[in-house]
Amino acid sequence: MSLGFPAGGCRVRPGRRYARTHGMSVWARRETPRGSHRTNDLRVGDTCRPIVGDDVMRLANERPATPWEEMTSQGVPMANADAAKVASFCAGLRASDRVKPSVKEKSDDELLTHYGLAKGDVLTNLGVLLVSGRRDRACLGSASIVQAIKYDEREVKVAKWSWDDHELSPIELVDAIWNEIPDFRESYELPDGMLRTKLPAYDELVVRELLVNALVHRPYTQGGDVYLNLHPDRLEVVNPGRLPIGVTPKNILHASRRRNDGLARVFHDLKLMEREGSGIDLLFERLLASGRKVPTITEGTDSVHVTVPRRVVQPGIIKLLVEADQRYQLTQRERITFALVAQTEGISAAQLAEDLELPDAGALRPWLGRLLTLGLIEQSGRTNAVRYFVPPALLREAGLDTLTTLTRVQPHRLRALILEDLERFPDSAKGDILRRVGPEIPDRTFRRALEELVESGDVVATGEKRWRRYRLKGSIGHDGNDGR
Repeated sequence: MSLGFPAGGCRVRPGRRYARTHGMSVWARRETPRGSHRTNDLRVGDTCRPIVGDDVMRLANERPATPWEEMTSQGVPMANADAAKVASFCAGLRASDRVKPSVKEKSDDELLTHYGLAKGDVLTNLGVLLVSGRRDRACLGSASIVQAIKYDEREVKVAKWSWDDHELSPIELVDAIWNEIPDFRESYELPDGMLRTKLPAYDELVVRELLVNALVHRPYTQGGDVYLNLHPDRLEVVNPGRLPIGVTPKNILHASRRRNDGLARVFHDLKLMEREGSGIDLLFERLLASGRKVPTITEGTDSVHVTVPRRVVQPGIIKLLVEADQRYQLTQRERITFALVAQTEGISAAQLAEDLELPDAGALRPWLGRLLTLGLIEQSGRTNAVRYFVPPALLREAGLDTLTTLTRVQPHRLRALILEDLERFPDSAKGDILRRVGPEIPDRTFRRALEELVESGDVVATGEKRWRRYRLKGSIGHDGNDGR
């Protein structure tokens, strides 16, 4: 396998770029003093880090000279293809409005070649994965095995389903898993005036998107099972392998890297997924629209964990978002942003940018869209103190007018509360002041107010880091110091 490194050995000349793919470059560092180690750097976007450990093999596996899908090392003849799977595959393509008419006119064998499932009279690895028999699929060594495990409140296993006989292709696994797990058809009943509305415990589009992501974007150059862990309050999908190089849990909402181009193309043309990287956007939109929190994505040593909540946090958001969308036909980004703000009493621009995985608050404009103009969201403060909130009238109509808290307290009132607290409890740590004044106040807002009081001279700070204490100017502390 080649990454585009210089031929003729492993010698790397400093200061030269040897590989570039999808916005990523591998650089060799310039000459270093004798006795020190020379390393290569991987640049992803605007960041650069040394290549260490297994990164070299990751690069080789993800961008080889011949993609895994196109390899024919198994030597499986086209005659071994399952006739029923081939017929179903071709029928699905001919029925799809994403396939050109000229492609639909091809014969079955020509369709297999067109989509990279066959080369000549031999099936590629992709063809073995999708249309071959069980025995050939098992010989691949990395065909997907899926296990679903259900846990109770004490984290004890109470049920298990598995698809480990390689009988089904990834295309067939999506339907099989959705239909065989009964938990996916459970629902809640929510009050809606004099009636009650049923809300699925798991949104079908969300579950299918999670399954498709797990089957399409996993690295087929390594083995490993896909796990669906069903807990009373959440669903966790564990996928073998790490995220594609260039994608992290912090930028996954915006970064798009396809690991298996041929498989992604097949799923796209069969209308099982979107190729444009909108899958994570869909998860955010559907979960927020159903009154749930956004998905949590973490990357382990050799696995990716995606957790979606089951329980509804804010039922009123469902009605609020539906009515706003019917009236104004919101875009997907506007729906996501509106639902995020509606789940809070108020959110700072910096925190909203962080929740949307944006670099800074200046990148919020495309996500806010028309929300401010339409009056669905209002704004208070300036520059770094900008906060967004849903107008109280809309919250009242949706039944979201809960108890008043200090989440949206004005800066001058917050400073007055801090001064009153320090008058009663001098020499207090920041955490103790926050606990007494209002633990629901965002930490960033509270820290800014406290620092402003110190800068103005109204509050005196002593000590550093965890031993830092605050008292009013001129007050007598526990050490007898008057703070002057």
